[in-house]
Amino acid sequence: MKNRIVLLLLLLFTLITAFVSGKQYALIVILLIADIKLFLVAFQFMELKKAHLFWRITLSLLIILVTMSLYILKN
Repeated sequence: MKNRIVLLLLLLFTLITAFVSGKQYALIVILLIADIKLFLVAFQFMELKKAHLFWRITLSLLIILVTMSLYILKN
């Protein structure tokens, strides 16, 4: 059941991304949605929720770092 909910959320976020793609604020929204989708996939389908705390924190920090870097490079 959880997998279905996550899949529906992924589809919903994909639709939102397509909807805001032409807007002025699209970059930050798309980056945030991509982060959320990455967390959903990593924790639900890649079993990261059962991994050691070190790996969960490392992935979270890496995602934040990459997102901030992309945003800074774009502006």
